[in-house]
Amino acid sequence: MSKFTFDLNATDGAARTGVLHTPRGDIRTPAFMPVGTAATVKAMTMDMVKDAGADIILGNTYHLMLRPGAERMKRLGGLHKFSTWKGPILTDSGGFQVFSLAALAKKSEEGVAFQSHIDGSRHMLTPERSIEIQADLLGADISMQFDECTPFPATHEEAKTSMELSLRWGARSKAAFGKRETQALFGIVQGSTFEDLREQSAKALIEMGFDGYAVGGLAVGEGFDAMVRTLDFTVPILPKTHPRYLMGVGRPIDIIEAVVRGIDMFDCVIPTRSGRHGQAWSDAGPVNLKKACFAEDLSPLDETSDCPASRDYSHAYLHHLVRANEYLGAILLSWHNIAYFQGLMARIRNAIAAGTLEALRQQIADSAKR
Repeated sequence: MSKFTFDLNATDGAARTGVLHTPRGDIRTPAFMPVGTAATVKAMTMDMVKDAGADIILGNTYHLMLRPGAERMKRLGGLHKFSTWKGPILTDSGGFQVFSLAALAKKSEEGVAFQSHIDGSRHMLTPERSIEIQADLLGADISMQFDECTPFPATHEEAKTSMELSLRWGARSKAAFGKRETQALFGIVQGSTFEDLREQSAKALIEMGFDGYAVGGLAVGEGFDAMVRTLDFTVPILPKTHPRYLMGVGRPIDIIEAVVRGIDMFDCVIPTRSGRHGQAWSDAGPVNLKKACFAEDLSPLDETSDCPASRDYSHAYLHHLVRANEYLGAILLSWHNIAYFQGLMARIRNAIAAGTLEALRQQIADSAKR
């Protein structure tokens, strides 16, 4: 019997709040997973990430298999021990990075042959190898099926061919994963923005039977309206009894609109990437600390926050750090951004429990328009 269980505590329309129980700890949903690309959430210690409120982080299969290497990671005790993160870890399958980063990637029914963007070494990533790396070598708590992230734009025929390949790779991923009590495997719904393809993909994955279901192939250029429209006809097909994960999203407005439609889990590089580029996030979007207007602003980013980076440092000091290219600027802004996104998820969970999600949704929408 799997040690992964998903309990729903409250609903507000299609939105849900609950807990995904795992052997390494509980994940409060809706949840935002900071991205730990190379066994690190950039510019953050794992204690900082945990103290900011994160229950789970994400690791990148493609990057870790190339450096330090999947077999080496196994010898070093797995991703948890290596990185010192004690909570649950979800790993992506490597498929997105193979197609977006690798040189000379060549797709076949078997998988993808590619050259490393680091040193040009040649590799083959298949559904079986992806699962071996994620579950056996890295030791992920939640692994993702190997899939092809359908490019946008795509014709219906192109999206159909891509989606059907992902389904075949999904079946092979599930066979390679087998039955495990302490690890979970999620399937990924593809089909671009086409309703019939999303329905076909979702129903086929449900028939295979996964521990959770992700919506992939969005936030790839289709735009906000197309994204939420695709969620409108995709999410209702997915089982209410399983966690639902929207991959690679996103901004506060994207998150709350997805939550309203029944999504439970998110990941995105926005918090740390913005931090490294001198930006601090709020409901209204990113604030550029490079601007001269902050040079003598002694107010903190958020005096009500429990996060020291948000509460204890002035706009003026952060402006100085960013303009001087000091490492501490990226650290403090990444810390603030991770804390902001975790605080946003807590506000969303509380609003669902109180039945006031629509008011929060409107508040964030109004802030985003400013």
